[in-house]
Amino acid sequence: MENKPIARKLRLLSQLMELHEVNPFKIKSIANAAFAIDKLPYLVSAKSFEELSTIYGIGKSVATKIIEVVQTGTIQELEEILAATPAGVVEMMAIKGIGAKKVAVIWRDMGIETVGELYYACNENRLIELKGFGLKTQEEIRKAIEFRMASSGKFLYHQVEPEADIIIGKIKDTFDNALMEFAGEYRRLCEVINVLELVVGSRDCGMALHTILHSEILVNAVNEDGHVKGETANGLNVIIWVVEKRHYFTKLFLQTGNDEHVKAVLDRGAEDADQPENEEMIYHKAGLTFMKPELREGVTFIDRAAKDQLPQLISYNDLKGALHNHSTWSDGVNTLEQMAVYCRDELKLEYLGISDHSKTAVYAKGLSIERVLQQHVEIDHLNKKINDFHVFKGIESDILNDGSLDYPEEILKKFDFVVASIHANLKMSEEKATERLLKAIENPYTTMLGHPTGRLLLSRNGYSIDYRKVIDACAANNVVIEINANPLRLDLDWRWHQYALEKGCWLSINPDAHRTEGFSDMHYGVIVARKGGLYKERCLNALSLQEITAHFNSKKK
Repeated sequence: MENKPIARKLRLLSQLMELHEVNPFKIKSIANAAFAIDKLPYLVSAKSFEELSTIYGIGKSVATKIIEVVQTGTIQELEEILAATPAGVVEMMAIKGIGAKKVAVIWRDMGIETVGELYYACNENRLIELKGFGLKTQEEIRKAIEFRMASSGKFLYHQVEPEADIIIGKIKDTFDNALMEFAGEYRRLCEVINVLELVVGSRDCGMALHTILHSEILVNAVNEDGHVKGETANGLNVIIWVVEKRHYFTKLFLQTGNDEHVKAVLDRGAEDADQPENEEMIYHKAGLTFMKPELREGVTFIDRAAKDQLPQLISYNDLKGALHNHSTWSDGVNTLEQMAVYCRDELKLEYLGISDHSKTAVYAKGLSIERVLQQHVEIDHLNKKINDFHVFKGIESDILNDGSLDYPEEILKKFDFVVASIHANLKMSEEKATERLLKAIENPYTTMLGHPTGRLLLSRNGYSIDYRKVIDACAANNVVIEINANPLRLDLDWRWHQYALEKGCWLSINPDAHRTEGFSDMHYGVIVARKGGLYKERCLNALSLQEITAHFNSKKK
């Protein structure tokens, strides 16, 4: 069992104990243990009771609970406290902006036991008189609930990926000779998936439909006009289109692109492609170069396909290094050396850009000036010790409320590169957020703009910005724009990649890794970069070690 599900169980237990006003010392002990377990670089499930008891932040009491989770999948104490708590109250605790103490007031003082009732109370201004709430808190809760409602039934791409592999594997096992491929949002590599679609081409459609309907591939499967609708166990909606093999590629094309794209291609004469043998024939009939599925959003790339000028989309193998990463110097799990050796030996990269949190980020053990200098000594030592690899000295410097960075010039000039990011005071007007970013971009020591909007997909919209002004400023000041590859961020949004490229900006696919496993997120960064039309010639970390060294030196001059 991985550490995260164990930490989640303990975290929920501590929250519910706080809700029910259990011993504060016990609450803090369990909450601290949950935090510690989530950060450990090894599996606690592989440790004995004696070993767990000696780990800092755990102790004998929590060690017993960890053993219980590993052996039974739950904690008896957690089950008992869940039984004493309405399900809607537990759901409320997952809403951003209200902790256990506020939920307790909502539940006990107002008698509200569901999120729906809470939303109604917000709209009726019933929370503003409660102790510790007020109008601002009420508005935040209302917006958070609306965001959850809008997100219902939606899944992030990285959540769907393992489900998709399982489903298509089951279909392949069921049908030996059938044609099959994903379509829709998943095939277009959309960051958020509403429905997972597949197209199956069969010689006997009736038999194929019957087999899928009566298999265990989907839950609640029904036949609707020749296609199967159902869902996975976790609620992901699935549609399986079943057609005769001769119509397979036509159906695959129709179900892959969004409506605007499909119409644009058909209007150019693609309707004349009768029973095509592949999708390339459809685009050929329309006078277009074949378009990869990820580019089939609207008409952005249609004209270029007509001129045979589509970009050679970046691939994972084009990446030569990983920038924007964190180590144990701040809030990372692995040491600098572990991160560097992993990149060199496992990922076969040429360089690592370490950019731990800056001094303002005290919650993440941000580096004081003294610790910055100490880290640079370690990096110099590593670069002498590790062959055929280089560690660049970077920092993720907080953009303060006035747009300035949180180190003086004499420290900023010591870094090879500076990632400027906003982490605090996220509630800003578009004007304020844009002004804040522009000032940071204009700082001569800013190399890269980190996760430009601060969004968390399906969780936090992020602050609104004037994209054109921000991108124009990056182009004018030779500031690289990050594509944060964390699948919860994927920020800069792919819809603005083309504008940035047209303005001459460089983009960088950054994992924002806090442990060695985090480097795998570059996979999702590449996916969203391809969707935005990025090519390796404009991707910073597709540069070789020699090339990126020259880039950094040029910027510093």
